[in-house]
Amino acid sequence: MPGLPDGQGSSRAGFSPASRVLITLAATTVAIVGLHLGRELIGPFAVGALVVLVAHPVRFPLERRGVPSAVATAAVIAVAYLILIVIGALVVVAVAQFVALLPSYADQFNAAERQVTETLSSLGFSADSAAQTGRLLNPEKLIGVAAAISSGVLGAGTSFFFVFAYIVFMAADAAGFSGMAERFAATKADVIGVLARYVQSVRRYLAVNTVFGAIVAALDGVVLVMLGLPAPVLWVILAFVTNYIPNIGFVIALVPPALLALLTGGWGPALTVVVAYCVINLVMQTFIQPKFVSDAVRLSLTLTFASVLFWGVILGPIGAVLAIPVTLFLRALLLETDPDASWARWVTGDRAEPSTD
Repeated sequence: MPGLPDGQGSSRAGFSPASRVLITLAATTVAIVGLHLGRELIGPFAVGALVVLVAHPVRFPLERRGVPSAVATAAVIAVAYLILIVIGALVVVAVAQFVALLPSYADQFNAAERQVTETLSSLGFSADSAAQTGRLLNPEKLIGVAAAISSGVLGAGTSFFFVFAYIVFMAADAAGFSGMAERFAATKADVIGVLARYVQSVRRYLAVNTVFGAIVAALDGVVLVMLGLPAPVLWVILAFVTNYIPNIGFVIALVPPALLALLTGGWGPALTVVVAYCVINLVMQTFIQPKFVSDAVRLSLTLTFASVLFWGVILGPIGAVLAIPVTLFLRALLLETDPDASWARWVTGDRAEPSTD
C-alpha cells in the first residue's frame, strides 16, 4: 500500500489472530444453527449416505465378474433398501407392541403411582411434589407418550421417502468414484487416503456394533424370558436398536423392562433385570467389544458421550445414532488431512504419531 512502511499495509489488510478466532466461531455457530434448522432434510441425507457407504462394497465382486455397472448399482440400491426395510420393520413392530402393551397394565401403573406418592409423602416431601412425581407413572400420561411415539414413527415415513430417493442418487454417483484414487493419486493422495480410511473405519464400526448388538439383545432376551416378563421381543428389539447409541443407549434399553418388571413382579425381578443388563453390557461392551472397535473409532470416552448429546440436539434422535460416524467424518476432514494436527487428534483419542515430514 503506497505511503505505508513495508508490512504495515498487509497487517491492516489481513485479520489479527483474535479476529480470525471470532470469525471462525461465528461461522461455526451459523453452520450449527443451519444444521439444526435443516435437520429434517439433513438427517435423511446423512442416513442415506451411511446406508450407501455400507452397501457399496456389493458392487466390487459383481464388477470383477464383468457385470455391467448399471446392474451393480441396482444391486447396491437393493441391499441399501433391504437394510432400511429391516430396520423400519423392527421399529414398527416394537412401537406396535409398546402401544398395545400399556393399556393392559393400567391397574399396575395406577397402583405404582399411588405407592410412589405415598412413599414420597412419608419421607417428608410436599403433597404437590409427591403427586407430580407419582403422575409420571399415570397410565394416561404413558399412553399419551405411546401415541406421540406412534405419531413420530408415522411422520418418519416422510423422511424414509427422502432416504430412499437419496440412496438411488448416491449409489449412482458412487459408481463414478471408483477411478478417483488413480486419477488424482499424484495431487490428492493424502486426502483420498484419509477418506478411504474413514470409510473402512465406519464400516468396521457398524459391523462390530451390529454383531455385538445382536448378541447383547439375545442375552437380554434370555433373561427376560426366564423372568416371564411380558413382550420380551419388544425389549430385545429395543436393546438391539439402542446399541447403536454409545454410552446412553444401554440406559434407554434398561429402563422400560426394569420398570415393567417392578410393576408386574416387584423389586426382586426389577433388580434382576438391572443386574443382568449391567453385567451383560459391562462384559460385552466394556471388556470385549472395545478390542474390536478401538482401531475403527479411536475416540475418547468423553468425546463419544459429548458427540451423542451434541448431534442428538442438532439433528434430533437420528443424530444420536449418527453421532460417531459424523464425528469421525469431521475429524477426518479437519484434523487427519493436516500433518501438523497430530496433537489435536491425540486429544480426541486417536493416538497418532506426529508427522516426521
